[in-house]
Amino acid sequence: MRKTLITATLLTFALGGATACATKKYVQTEVGGVNSKVDTLSKSVEENQQRTRQNEDKIAGVDQKAGAAGAAAGQAQQAATAAGSKAEAANAAALAAAAKAAEVDKASKRLMYTVVLNESEGNFKLNNAKLPDAAKAKLDELMAKVKADPQGAYFEIEGYTDSTGSPEGNKKLGLARADAVRDYLYKQHQVPLHRMNVISYGEENPVASNKTRDGRAQNRRVVIKVLN
Repeated sequence: MRKTLITATLLTFALGGATACATKKYVQTEVGGVNSKVDTLSKSVEENQQRTRQNEDKIAGVDQKAGAAGAAAGQAQQAATAAGSKAEAANAAALAAAAKAAEVDKASKRLMYTVVLNESEGNFKLNNAKLPDAAKAKLDELMAKVKADPQGAYFEIEGYTDSTGSPEGNKKLGLARADAVRDYLYKQHQVPLHRMNVISYGEENPVASNKTRDGRAQNRRVVIKVLN
C-alpha cells in the first residue's frame, strides 16, 4: 500500500513537471511572436516617419521654388510696367514733337488759294458726307490752278456741319466730309496723302445762323486751303 502511494506521488510530480515545462515553452513561443510583431510594427513606423520627413522636405522645396517664381514674376511685372511707362512717355514726346514740327511747317507756308464747298459751291446734304458732283467740279478747277503753278502745294481740309445733331456726332460728320474731299484729290488727282491734312470743327465757327434753312445749308461746308 505504501509503495503504491509513493509510486503515485512520483507520477504526479513527473506529470506536473512535464506540464510546467510545456507551459513555459508555449509562453516563450508566444512572447517571441509578439516581439517579432512589435519589431515589425516599429520598423514600419520608422519607415512611415522617414517617408513623412522626405515628403515634408519635398513640400518645403516646392514652397521655396514657388516663392522664388512668384518673386521673379513680380519683378518681371514691375519691369514690364516700367517699360510700358517709358514707351508711353516716348510716344507722347514723339507726338508732341510731330505736332510742333507741323505747326512750324504750317507757319512757314503762305496761303495760295481758298475754296469753300457749301450751298453755292456743291452743297453737302443734311447728315451726309457724300461729295456732290458740283463739289467735284469745283475741286477739278482748283487742281487745274495748282498744277499750272506747282510749287509743292500743301492742302489743309476743314470739315464743318450745321448745329443739327449732337456736337460729338457733328465732329464725326465734319471729319467724314473732309475725308471725302481728301480721298477725291488723292484718287482723282494723285495728290500725295502726306501733302494733305484733314480736321473737323463740327458745328463750330458757323458762317450763318443755324436757325434758318439757308443758314444751316451754308454751314454744311468744307473749306480747302492751299498753302505753299
